[in-house]
Amino acid sequence: MTTFTPLSAFPVCSKLGSHAESMSTFSIASALDSDNTRAKEFTLSAAGLELDYSRHLIDRKALSLLLDLAKQSNLTERAAALLRGAHLNNTEDRPALHTLLRAPRASGSLAPLFSEVEATLARMKTLSVRLNGGEHTGFSGMAITDIVNIGIGGSDLGPRLVTEALRPFHGHLRCHYVANVDPADLQTTLQNLNAATTLFVICSKSFRTEETLANALGARAWLLQAGANEAELSRHFLAVTTNLPAAQEFGIPPDHCLPLWDWVGGRYSVWSAVGISCAIAVGWENFGRLLTGAHAMDTHFATAPPAANMPMLMALLEIWYTGFLGAGNHVVLPYDHSLNRLPDFLQQLTMESNGKRVSTTGATLDYDTAPVIWGCAGTLGQHSFHQMLHQGTRLCPVDFILPLTTHSSISEQHMRLVANCLAQSRALMVGRSLESAHDALLRRGFSQAKAKELAPHLVMPGNRPSSTISMACLNPETLGALLALYEHRTFCSAQIWDINPFDQWGVELGKEFGEDILRRLQGSGDTFPPLDGSTERLILAWLAEHPQPEEP
Repeated sequence: MTTFTPLSAFPVCSKLGSHAESMSTFSIASALDSDNTRAKEFTLSAAGLELDYSRHLIDRKALSLLLDLAKQSNLTERAAALLRGAHLNNTEDRPALHTLLRAPRASGSLAPLFSEVEATLARMKTLSVRLNGGEHTGFSGMAITDIVNIGIGGSDLGPRLVTEALRPFHGHLRCHYVANVDPADLQTTLQNLNAATTLFVICSKSFRTEETLANALGARAWLLQAGANEAELSRHFLAVTTNLPAAQEFGIPPDHCLPLWDWVGGRYSVWSAVGISCAIAVGWENFGRLLTGAHAMDTHFATAPPAANMPMLMALLEIWYTGFLGAGNHVVLPYDHSLNRLPDFLQQLTMESNGKRVSTTGATLDYDTAPVIWGCAGTLGQHSFHQMLHQGTRLCPVDFILPLTTHSSISEQHMRLVANCLAQSRALMVGRSLESAHDALLRRGFSQAKAKELAPHLVMPGNRPSSTISMACLNPETLGALLALYEHRTFCSAQIWDINPFDQWGVELGKEFGEDILRRLQGSGDTFPPLDGSTERLILAWLAEHPQPEEP
């Protein structure tokens, strides 16, 4: 297998650094105006998506150097290793085979695993069809009307995004999501539901995730309070877990449990049984279309050369901005309200995967890795943080996500949405000069003196980079392709940075501390080592508000 090389050790990196310095006077707008082939040349299509990256701070030399980086980092070979099941998750000695979950077939060493996937998909289909057909009933004999997915992280963000994004494809069953250990999340969700017709899906590989188990116990108590007896609880629960004994102890029998595998990371798991709530919400056929769209992007990723490979080019741009142009963040702006959860999903995908400070060998890195991902849907951001995008001091590369049609019947309003998207990307690039600002103020009726005084406040430097990812419409196939695109982009960036995108040790320490602090809050008689002064003071403040009952 090809060995990893740190980013700073690639020969092309010094050339990229020098070229980045020479790009200080580069104008995106001028490049587009002077070269009528740039827009077409810097656009490519794959799996129903089109990526226009012509509005970036790159010229042909920068692109050539970045493609040299792809070659020197063996990006094509690394992609092949991922897809064939090499143990790229080196800290846990396992493969990352989320692509197998949406593949139509597999051979060789992957065939036995694929048989397990097929069997699980068949069970998911049966559950989805029975629930949508009204065949599955609750403790009162009434058909299930509402599904509540209880999970956190990858067991919540992916399914929640897919379910909301594909709302136009929903059947009659309603899906809800609970993730936060704050009891208000569960209570708010349950207050308008009928216990007799509600089914809970508990998503936890270990069946020990604190937040998920707390909410599952709350759901169980709610059902019992509503009149269900212990023997009837199993009719109201499904579990996605590997810990069958813990699920059975909770009251969920094995035939109501769907498996997860250690070769699927949580943030890559929406294609697995973790997506059962999506499959129920949109129906099995549409869930299958989601898998088909993701597989189409997998095929493109596996076969296209780097110069025409959408995930690889997006990763190279991420490396360019993070490593050579000093951008520590990346903005995602979906111009379709159905995708309003996409920035949340991508935060976990990118920052949990690539938020690492050591290489695959444990050496401390001397360069930045994952940028901070943020954003929101459509025009909402235009009235808040777009001010910073246009006039702030930070470089913020942007991804505009644009479906060209809408499922809404209000087509004129959608036309306005599209106009806003195109206007924002153009305004970021073109900006407004001091002279133009001065003239605009004069047209508004200001005096010459006042216009001169105010003009600097209206100046927008422009030259702010962005991509536009468009599609004919948002449907199961294009959504699947979009999510797979970002998965593969995340993987490619990790390979160039020489980090493992498939572990997440950074989430563990807080959990360990949390267990000790919880026992303190519970009044445990255990002896604990002293904590820092701030934490000790806040523990005492909480205990003062919750005095423990005196022992008899």
